[in-house]
Amino acid sequence: MAYAKTTLEEASLPGRFEQRWKHWDKTTIVWIVAIAFLVFLVVNPLLRLFVVSFQDANGAFTLANYVAAYSRSRYLEALLNSLILGVSAGALCLVFGVPMAWALSRTDMPFKGLIWIAILGTFIIPPYLGAVGWILLAGPNAGWLNKAWMALTGAGAGPFNVYSMPGLVLVIACYSFPYVFVLTKSALDLVSSEMEDAANILGAGNLKTTLLITLPLVLPAILGAFILVFLEAIALFGSPALIALPARFHVVTTQLWQFFEFPPKIGVASAYAMPLLLITVFLFWVQRRITHRKGYVSLTGKGGERRPMSLGPWKWLMLGWCLLVTTMSFFMPLAVICQAAFAKAWGRGFSLDNLTLRNLHAVLFDNDLTRTATLHTFLYAGAASAIALVLALCVAYVTNRNLVNRHVSGVLGFLTMAPFVVPGIVLAIGFYAAYTRPPLLLYGTAWILILAFTTRFLPIAFVNSNAAIRSINPELEEAVRTLGGSRLTAIRHVVLPVLKRSMAGAFILVFIPATRELSTAIFLYSINTQVLSVLLFDKSDEGNFEMLASIGLVLVVITVALILLGFRLMGRDFMLRRTVA
Repeated sequence: MAYAKTTLEEASLPGRFEQRWKHWDKTTIVWIVAIAFLVFLVVNPLLRLFVVSFQDANGAFTLANYVAAYSRSRYLEALLNSLILGVSAGALCLVFGVPMAWALSRTDMPFKGLIWIAILGTFIIPPYLGAVGWILLAGPNAGWLNKAWMALTGAGAGPFNVYSMPGLVLVIACYSFPYVFVLTKSALDLVSSEMEDAANILGAGNLKTTLLITLPLVLPAILGAFILVFLEAIALFGSPALIALPARFHVVTTQLWQFFEFPPKIGVASAYAMPLLLITVFLFWVQRRITHRKGYVSLTGKGGERRPMSLGPWKWLMLGWCLLVTTMSFFMPLAVICQAAFAKAWGRGFSLDNLTLRNLHAVLFDNDLTRTATLHTFLYAGAASAIALVLALCVAYVTNRNLVNRHVSGVLGFLTMAPFVVPGIVLAIGFYAAYTRPPLLLYGTAWILILAFTTRFLPIAFVNSNAAIRSINPELEEAVRTLGGSRLTAIRHVVLPVLKRSMAGAFILVFIPATRELSTAIFLYSINTQVLSVLLFDKSDEGNFEMLASIGLVLVVITVALILLGFRLMGRDFMLRRTVA
């Protein structure tokens, strides 16, 4: 009997296993793979960055990298220059962006649509391409503004020199102020007119009301925007490389780039990147604390009417200010870039005999290098966007459907958003440190760029995926499962069809910055994996501004086409709604 019982139990084991396997949620495998891949993308490079900063060439522990990184005065001077740049650019962005946000949100200023288009155009132009435009405008003597000044006054030299710290501050502010504008305007749009009406009844004028009532209500948003712009300014590489290096001064990002000159000093670069990473994380934490204080706006954000303030003749002064800022950031740089792209020699000016399509034809058809770089750009950006979107959807689904406990969910959300606080140049150094040695030797391959782009823009995909998943009632999926379908069936036939439009928009929002990314690509590309942003940077070293402008114009046209597609799919607030998010 004992023998028969044992045999019966053994015979039932496969049956039990089969029953458990049949009822086990197969999608668990997907979530486990997604979580492991997330750790691989985010944790491994940053951990390697930290470890390598304490290692010598043989892998032994050392503090020599930190001594080398901070023992020279020029390295410390570069760090100080970055802080000055961040504070100055942030302050100038407030001067540019806050009045514009107030004018478009709270006043009866005319031609608001034109200003909106110009601000969106500023979003579209990559900062390093804007820097190229300003080099053509305000380069010493040869720049268009200097040539116009000399023609008008008869002076022997022009007054403008973009190759200086003030020039770099102006260029970065021109392409960073939209962050201040969007965040401030979004906060102003929530403030009703009741408190302003009360101030007017008590005898306060428009200016006094704005300064003492309206702007203090949105002060957390303004301070948060300043911190965001500060972080953007100290983390940029393209604009400082184009302007600061010819001006013979360094900031942190350009100094990090020099550490990669042959032979690359990975340990020193990792040690030198640590303060940039720590400053970024700290200020991002401060920014989150400030912008999460809803009390200022919630006093008047519910109910109440918002009416435009009548400025009388002063509305033309506000329109003049908005046009001045957008002319510096969009109209003038774009005009000179177009002129250079269609010119035989950009310095000869606007004339019919100087027009040519040869530059664009060479970029698109003749030049093997530009054609290959164009193919690489869109291939890598497309692959990175697809991977980021799939990974973000998996994490968003796991966290929103409570498939893991809330502590694990919090960690997953943190890891997915962590690349947002990591400057691209620091992330690139982390990838270099992690994947230039066995067991994963990815340097020199397309995969290191694709994975770096995926990590860099994963937060954009996650923000959109998270919002989209939250908009779907779980009862729809529960109905499918009640009728006998698996979770995978519910996802395939219910969730994904509903998310189709949202995910197309999210794909475009990741794809656009990935095609323009320079800070990461400049450290990780090889001769066989060059992309357009790196090629554009190389052309600036050669002084070939006609070809450089043509490459930039191709990028801008493709970006505009993608944004128009996004407008058609998601509505006209496609870009700005997600920027605020």
